[in-house]
Amino acid sequence: MASLHYICFAKRLSYDVDLKRVGLEATKLCRSKSKLITAATLSTASRNLVNSSRSFNTNSEDWSGQNETPRWNWKASAKKAALALAFAGTIGAGVYMKFSKDSKYTSPRNWGLSLPLPGKVFAAQIVPGVLKDGLPLYTAADVSAHDSKEKGIWVIYGNGVYDITEYVVQHPGGTKILMAAGKSIEPFWEVYSVHKNDEIYEIMESYRIGNIKEVPAKSKTSDANDPYKNEPQRSPLLIPSSEKPFNAEPPVQMLADQFLTPNDMFYVRNHLPVPCVCIDDFTLDLALSTGTPSLTFDELTKKFPKHSVTAAIQCAGNRRSEMVKVKPVKGLNWGSAAISNAKFSGVSLNELLRHYNVDIDTVRAKYIVFEGLDTQPDGSPYGASIPLELARLLKNDIIIAYEMNGEQLSRDHGYPLRIIIPGVVGARQVKWLKKIYFSPEESTSHWQRRDYKGFNASTDWHNVDFDKSVSISQLPVISAICDPVEGQELEEGAEEVTLKGYAWSGGGRGIIRVDVSADGGKTWHEATLKPNGQTPYHSYAWTLWEADIPLPKGMTQTELVVKAVDISYNVQPDSVAGIWNLRGCLSNAWHRVNVKVSPA
Repeated sequence: MASLHYICFAKRLSYDVDLKRVGLEATKLCRSKSKLITAATLSTASRNLVNSSRSFNTNSEDWSGQNETPRWNWKASAKKAALALAFAGTIGAGVYMKFSKDSKYTSPRNWGLSLPLPGKVFAAQIVPGVLKDGLPLYTAADVSAHDSKEKGIWVIYGNGVYDITEYVVQHPGGTKILMAAGKSIEPFWEVYSVHKNDEIYEIMESYRIGNIKEVPAKSKTSDANDPYKNEPQRSPLLIPSSEKPFNAEPPVQMLADQFLTPNDMFYVRNHLPVPCVCIDDFTLDLALSTGTPSLTFDELTKKFPKHSVTAAIQCAGNRRSEMVKVKPVKGLNWGSAAISNAKFSGVSLNELLRHYNVDIDTVRAKYIVFEGLDTQPDGSPYGASIPLELARLLKNDIIIAYEMNGEQLSRDHGYPLRIIIPGVVGARQVKWLKKIYFSPEESTSHWQRRDYKGFNASTDWHNVDFDKSVSISQLPVISAICDPVEGQELEEGAEEVTLKGYAWSGGGRGIIRVDVSADGGKTWHEATLKPNGQTPYHSYAWTLWEADIPLPKGMTQTELVVKAVDISYNVQPDSVAGIWNLRGCLSNAWHRVNVKVSPA
């Protein structure tokens, strides 16, 4: 996309309301794949812009008076001007409209236009989001009420409130801009920092409609008994499904952008308050047949070699929101982003056990149990276990992690230690790891015995028996469309659509095929898989995929579908109804996304 440089100098900026139309036209032209802009066309376009800048008529309805802002004859000149502006962007030059310093807009003759030499850019020195006198005041609630095309799309930047409804369809980044609908756009610009330039600020300020009212400062007096008073800071981009305990997923549109999920975008699943750990006092405690050693963090990290594994971790409730549509369930209303992928580094559990003369292959217990530092009001910790038979299969891959994507674990993700069991549900990969021991029975923790289990669709709370159900360990094959998103309106006249997403299967089973459909599953196309660098039977990382597929002709809306196949030829079920369960776990039906198709 060519950069759009149109920089306006004047005492007043009210004519920006009109200039934004030029910006929209230019953006549309730049994004168009069907138009070839030749040098001759561009030369003509720049002359057209000069001519159109002189096309005002003081006797016409486009000129409303000496002390008013000039108006373009848009029907005649907007597209011509836009093309010239697009040209200015392609050569890296700046286009600016200027009034005579003391003109007070007294005559259209004061309009002028200059196309500087290529490579020279005129800086507008715009400071976005500053408080502006004379504009309406809006509350954060006012803004949050405008989060869709139907209600209008408002965003906040600094002290400014902006109505970007018109601009959304022309946004070069597509509908990713909708992630900020009804919210502050600043956190997103921290991720997409390309927006931080004067040209973008200029465009944005043209959509300014008001100022944000100051949010009342929260009382500094916190409840000393609040167990959540010391929670860590989180990225404002995360979408919470609960605040206490904190649980959140990233915007699904961002999920498939990178193979390794950035640490601050990794989904967060907490069952209890995040513990505060003093690393100088911390020990990892082992209860073994050969003794009960305790290791400090320094001993653990310096005495044993570092091992790494790249793995996806998924919450058992990922995509639970789809089950809710069939019948209510109990659990957090997760979308399709309660899964993330990272490179974890730490100490091999097998090497640690062997150091203390414990051979995992000969241990007579049935389970290995992990306990964390996060505790319930009665002092009992979060705990989980996996069958020792499974631990033996994974003995060379299970690690006690202290790093995530090359950085120290954050508090939300288990600082200082977390057990990583690749291919197993996130609920068993205990954070804030404090204790490891073997047991003849599985963990007595509530989350092992009375949660994270599967049931048939006819079992409900009046007849459920948790003791008869096997605890979830390895997860079934799953996939999801990350882009486009539900309800998205595709580009006008689009004949094909680009789909992006992820696929993954538990137990290290690699993804061998991803099928996508643009007509609700009537016809299928194979997506292109992006290699994850792992072998088919030890494939713990997710597989990202992409596909360009034709849209059905003559449709104003359609259903996009994805399903994945793993190395064992496990496939996803076609509907949620048959796999519904009262806890909303294991939601791995075909993922469906409904989109709108605007005719040309």
